[in-house]
Amino acid sequence: MAERPVVAVLEGSRPVRGLGRVAELAEVRTVQAAELHRALDGADVLYLWDYFSGALPAAWHAAGSLRWLHVAAAGVDRLLFPELVASNVVVTNAHGIFDQPMAEYVLAGMLHAAKGFGPLRDRQNEGIWAWREGRNIAGTRALIVGTGSIGRHTARLLRAVGVQVEGVGRTAREHDADFGRVHSSSALKRLVGDVDWLVLLAPLTPATENLVHAGVIDALPPTAVLVNAGRGRLLDEQALVRRLTAGTLAGAVLDTFAVEPLPAAHPLWSLPSVLVTPHLASNADSWLDDLAAQFERNFLLWIAGEQLPGVVDKDLGYVPSGTA
Repeated sequence: MAERPVVAVLEGSRPVRGLGRVAELAEVRTVQAAELHRALDGADVLYLWDYFSGALPAAWHAAGSLRWLHVAAAGVDRLLFPELVASNVVVTNAHGIFDQPMAEYVLAGMLHAAKGFGPLRDRQNEGIWAWREGRNIAGTRALIVGTGSIGRHTARLLRAVGVQVEGVGRTAREHDADFGRVHSSSALKRLVGDVDWLVLLAPLTPATENLVHAGVIDALPPTAVLVNAGRGRLLDEQALVRRLTAGTLAGAVLDTFAVEPLPAAHPLWSLPSVLVTPHLASNADSWLDDLAAQFERNFLLWIAGEQLPGVVDKDLGYVPSGTA
């Protein structure tokens, strides 16, 4: 490029990392939400380090020169407002960064439920030595809803410990390297009748909202455990609570919810068969440095005119499967 490009960075409460190399090659404007419109004036790139901020729509009028937007998150459901979707701005996300921690979270949640770690911790707190029988996860059947990068990484990890895995995606595929078989999401209700684990890792889009509706939840066998590390609005929480309260479902491991933080009076807090975690499945000790390194790599590709990895299909609302 003949001129130094302008990179606007929305920082938020967590100090942004890893912009040293970018600052050597570009003018970097690091701002908080109230000043985003000023930083966008003349900017070529927007880096949403504050990935949950809702500030961009109000500042969009100043984004006339914007060519590329990178968000330091996997899910983009809070970002894709109509004007951005209709624009020529290329959107990329943190594709691949969260694959391993989220796969480990799913496996940990399954082991928590299978081995009864919740009740065992309760007995420890009470000072009670009480033997209980756990369950092997090898040989059990998991159905993973979401066949993108995170879902595939999770499928490989679960297969490595002996879990039988199949996937659920937008379109069916008879032969798949990671899932063996991928079913269409339209068939979900009839697929769940014999699963041990229903794992939700899909992005939130108009097509996936309430995908796991009351009919799907009611079709789960009483021995099944639901693991949600995708988005809370993928499922009917009331239907899930109803089955868990009745004791007709083995349990749930839930990291995401329709309303976050989860309200203090919500029944999910107190159900003994439920593990509630505060939207942390994607976190690991290296995640901030990994996000920073990814943006630097992508920026160097962009400034060299190379193809960017992890480009979001703005109409679909996610990075299509098979994208680098």
